[in-house]
Amino acid sequence: MTVYIAEEFTAEESDVLRRYFTNLDQPVFALVNLPEVVKGALFARYSRTALSLRRLFLTEFVGELDIEGDRSIDATIGLRRAEDLYDKVFFEYGDDSVAQLGGVHLACEQASNVLTKVLEWGRLMSYLEQSTRYIAYDQRLGGRFRYYRDPAVLSSPLGTRYIADMDRMFDSYSALIPQLQEFFREAQPKTSAESDFAYRTAIKARALDAVRGMLPAASLSNVGIYGTGQAYEALLLRMRAHPLPEARAYADMMLTELRKVVPSFLKRVDLPDRGVRTSAYLSDMQDSMAALSDELFDGRQGGVVDDDIVDLVDFDPDGEIKAITAMIYPHTSLSERTVEERVRAMSVDERVAAIRAYTGNRSNRRERPGRAFERTAYRFDVLSDYGAFRDLQRHRMLTIDWQTLSPRHGYVRPPAVDAAGVSREFDAVMSRSAGLYEALVEDYPDQAPYAVSLAYRVRYSMQFNAREAMHMLELRTSPQGHEAYRRVCQRMHTAIAEQAGHRALAEAMSFVDHSLEPTLGRLDAERRADARRQEHPEGSG
Repeated sequence: MTVYIAEEFTAEESDVLRRYFTNLDQPVFALVNLPEVVKGALFARYSRTALSLRRLFLTEFVGELDIEGDRSIDATIGLRRAEDLYDKVFFEYGDDSVAQLGGVHLACEQASNVLTKVLEWGRLMSYLEQSTRYIAYDQRLGGRFRYYRDPAVLSSPLGTRYIADMDRMFDSYSALIPQLQEFFREAQPKTSAESDFAYRTAIKARALDAVRGMLPAASLSNVGIYGTGQAYEALLLRMRAHPLPEARAYADMMLTELRKVVPSFLKRVDLPDRGVRTSAYLSDMQDSMAALSDELFDGRQGGVVDDDIVDLVDFDPDGEIKAITAMIYPHTSLSERTVEERVRAMSVDERVAAIRAYTGNRSNRRERPGRAFERTAYRFDVLSDYGAFRDLQRHRMLTIDWQTLSPRHGYVRPPAVDAAGVSREFDAVMSRSAGLYEALVEDYPDQAPYAVSLAYRVRYSMQFNAREAMHMLELRTSPQGHEAYRRVCQRMHTAIAEQAGHRALAEAMSFVDHSLEPTLGRLDAERRADARRQEHPEGSG
């Protein structure tokens, strides 16, 4: 059985595609010979469609482009570039800054949800991932449910059970989607205030939100990545050192496609005395720390908990004073120590006034003050369901580390599942997930997380400054957000105000929403999108 499903295209479609994609039959491929705005638009649309990127291009983009002048191009045989200068400067002299000047749009398809977190770990790259909120995973790919099939597991005595249990989990997920949609339609009937399209989209998103926790981490996703040659090199070195076989195999496919576009920037990745040595160092370090941890804690593991945990474990008690100092400093000719002494002498009201002056009159969450908010930071230890972690992990301007996904901390069953009367079906999937994990973990510890449903909790640490807190907490508490990560971010905001005592900084995060989630949290956003479509019908496709 093949790991990846190859797409099929007609001869006419292939003739068009080979001008712009570096291959037509692999899950990893680069986009070339297209305007930057088109590549960006493709990736933006990518996250909300079940279509592959190549099929999306054919369906929604080709008709809008003038492609006649590109008939002679064939990107599938590799791009011939004048690289002598890059070779001399980058490879011979080791000037890594040169590798920051060339970027690639890379499509990474049919990647497991375990692998997507590896792909999205780098801070200096841009990602768009297929959303479980807008795409139902009841659709099959090549006649198969969309989950990763690890070759080692499938060829083992557990292979038959793996396929059977995964199929049963997807069957249960698929069966509950229409039931939850009907539940939400009854809970909030359509009114004349919204169009049929906006209402249907909101209902679907809410239903998929409720059942997404049933999906296993093996579920396949598509990720669009844009990064420089230097960022890709760092990503590939990490992936080649990763204990997950899927990550190492995927790195080889990525390297093949990237070398068709920016070969000079990636020459060091598989050289024995350069990239291979670096990957070996990373792998050895991981093994050493795993062994040390086992020795220190004698294999002790955390247990099941009754609720999510959002623990503010570190902050600077003087954080507001230091942030106000940073706000005032550029507007004086004094030393920072002098400015800080004056700030410490200010009254509480004066400090609050200073932060309000710096924040200004914000009319929406996209209007954010400057870098003075980066002067103080917070570190949280979080235990939440894996679905919420997936969304929060994508915030790149922070430091995040996570522990291995397993069923040991229990799972979160959404209130809507209880209200719709389908708790037994949901719990049955959780039980099947845990059973498959336990069957795999002894012989296949790195692949066992594939079996774990997204509703199970995972522990992770997040460290970020107050400026990133403003961005993330305001975005992730908006009413249209998923209830799981809304809860986490609401608790973070409360902890910043009450535990850290940074009430003025927390107040500046004025678009953090502490309301309970509406029945259809997505509906207002869909109404606004619908209004935009009516104003600009030519761009609504």
